[in-house]
Amino acid sequence: MTTTRRTPRGRAVASVLALALALPLAAASEALAAPRTADRPATADAPVTRPELPRPTGKYAVGRDTLHLVDKSRKDLWAPEEPRELMTSLYYPARGQGGRATAYTSLEAARALLTYYHLDAPPAAYSATRTYARTGAPAAPGRFPLVLLSPGFTAPRSTLTHLAEDLASRGYVVATVDHAHEAAGGEFEGGRMPPCLGCDPDSTVPGPRITENRAQDLSYVLDRLVGGRSGKATWRHAKMIDRKRIGSGGHSIGGAATMALMNTDRRVRAGMNMDGGIQIKPDGLRGRPFLMLGTELTTKPDGPYHWDDAWPLMDGWKRWLAVAGSGHFTFTDAPVVLEQLGVDEDPEAPISGERAERITRAYVGAFFDRHLRGIEQPLLNGPTADHPEVTFHQP
Repeated sequence: MTTTRRTPRGRAVASVLALALALPLAAASEALAAPRTADRPATADAPVTRPELPRPTGKYAVGRDTLHLVDKSRKDLWAPEEPRELMTSLYYPARGQGGRATAYTSLEAARALLTYYHLDAPPAAYSATRTYARTGAPAAPGRFPLVLLSPGFTAPRSTLTHLAEDLASRGYVVATVDHAHEAAGGEFEGGRMPPCLGCDPDSTVPGPRITENRAQDLSYVLDRLVGGRSGKATWRHAKMIDRKRIGSGGHSIGGAATMALMNTDRRVRAGMNMDGGIQIKPDGLRGRPFLMLGTELTTKPDGPYHWDDAWPLMDGWKRWLAVAGSGHFTFTDAPVVLEQLGVDEDPEAPISGERAERITRAYVGAFFDRHLRGIEQPLLNGPTADHPEVTFHQP
């Protein structure tokens, strides 16, 4: 996300942040995030036209729970005096239209996020974005694959909502994860927002360490959802999950963390990375499928990525898709919501919010359908007229 304010300071801050999230973090550990300054607050809270996420495409209604998790066996990477803390939103196939409508974010979380990213959007309107999941909706009968989704560094789990809702409507349980102290506007229980200690531009924590820590976070989430090394499952609908069909993915460092997770956790059968720089070699995939979906920068030898180095190490089914006109946040809710608020979240990425969400949903959904549900997906076999922006890259 970049600012619509065309001052040199605004452009510089936005550029640093975009590179921090896109670059392999081992090479960008000193620029993990833009400084959060107080000299440019987000715009006033007066409501404007209410944005709306795209309607889910599957046959199921969507339910949503939240689960607060504390891994007492680990110290927090950013606050060693605290145990590692995580927050998950669980989207699941629901029966009927019961339950209560869910909020996109709180007003306070929206204000924190927009201020941090220097975006000229009203927090009240952003937080009021319409979603389709419902709290307390009765679970649909049956057992379903599970997909973990981890957001980009400094971005909260809410930025992956439209993808999570769509996958749930298509028959998946989806867990989006907030990693404490790594997001602006990350909401925990009771509306608490842990400070984004990782956003400090003077942080010296190396990128691979952050990636490994996130992989440990995701393994712990798995333990709490399906049972494992950290104890029994704790989610009330845990019996919905088919433990033999688990996938993972994410945006930016969230996608990189999935590669690290698959190196160490054999429960994950399929993984995907949405425009994340790769800091840890994917040398533990052992034939498991992997999807890489990113901008055209991923195909350029001098681009801020090392996908060329990782590609030969991926020894199973694999695809490397580059989307013309996309930017780093194309694969999140950002272009969908901000475009409706009149904010150009990335002037250098001309792809529309509508095209961004359709491409993201189509290819991510097809990938998991193929590898977790065994449904053949011609979309993944090569270029298609329906999505001319997508190139199948073959190094």
